[in-house]
Amino acid sequence: MRLASFNVENLFARPKAMAESEGDAATRTKVLAAHARLSSLFERHSYTGAEDDILALLDTLGVLRSDEGPYVRLRKLRGQLVKRPRSGAVTLAATGRADWVGWVELKTVAVNARATENTARVLEALDADLVTVVEADDRPGLQMFSEALLPAVGGTPYEQVMVVEGNDARGIDVGLMASGDYRLVQMRTHVFDTDGQGTVFSRDCCEYHVETPLGTRIVLLANHFKSKGYSSPGDPTGAKRRERQATRVARIVRSLRNEGIEHLAVTGDLNDDPASASLAPLLAVDGLTDVSEHPSFDWNHRRGTYGSGNEKDKIDYILLSDPLFTRMIGGGVFRKGVWRGSRTKDPWEIFPTLTSRVEEASDHAALWG
Repeated sequence: MRLASFNVENLFARPKAMAESEGDAATRTKVLAAHARLSSLFERHSYTGAEDDILALLDTLGVLRSDEGPYVRLRKLRGQLVKRPRSGAVTLAATGRADWVGWVELKTVAVNARATENTARVLEALDADLVTVVEADDRPGLQMFSEALLPAVGGTPYEQVMVVEGNDARGIDVGLMASGDYRLVQMRTHVFDTDGQGTVFSRDCCEYHVETPLGTRIVLLANHFKSKGYSSPGDPTGAKRRERQATRVARIVRSLRNEGIEHLAVTGDLNDDPASASLAPLLAVDGLTDVSEHPSFDWNHRRGTYGSGNEKDKIDYILLSDPLFTRMIGGGVFRKGVWRGSRTKDPWEIFPTLTSRVEEASDHAALWG
């Protein structure tokens, strides 16, 4: 059995504010941070004391005086959020969440077709029996990708494709693709998990229960932890959220073991490096080992998985329980498809069709074991 984890960075459509081809990086980061903050403020029972913040964030997003901005649009189904006089200042009309129904929607742009094709090349080369997919658009899109793009590059479509919609309003979810010999028999979502500070998972920690050809039950915990990208300087908020998520995943692992499940893997983009305090509650779980610790693991020239592959950018993981790790015979980082600018010339790093950043399969390298 070969297991893989791959952050595909969307397949067909990507929020405009996340697309490398749209505007400058500083503006895109500012937009995404404003969108995240405003979405949180919108959910408050009362907007008292937050009025100026809401109006300022609407202005940052370009939707203070119009519902259409360059990167977002203001959606309103019922009620009124703001009053926009022909002359004079815009004011807040809603006093809280109950006064209106709506949200700020991120506009999307199509992903470069060559980039999607290169994503298919990565998966064809991996030839994994089970693949956890991070940042899947949706199940129909992932199914279409499997059925149309994989054969186009010489691969075989996956018979089972599943995505459970998570908590991220941008539509970046965690899914599973499984070959026919490995049957998906059960799923459990954790989008509703809460702790003393509220909802735990910014996307999901979805349990995919798979039965192998030998009748063994394997549980894959597909994750995408809180990103560092759009948090405040130093990332204290994001780090605390990731620590809550790591703590909860560790509890889920222990709960599954109490159910008698011995074969499990925690996979996905955990958005922090192995030395970080935020991941410690999970990485310290006894009997759970990163595939990179296996003596046969091939780092493929660098020790990171994101961007340029530096060691501090080791943020993607496959953590195996002891019964799986003891049977592991190999694994590695698959780096082809990640763009590194004009310096990207090594054959182990690129596809012949990758000629610019917009054509890269993903900014994450895939893992396998």
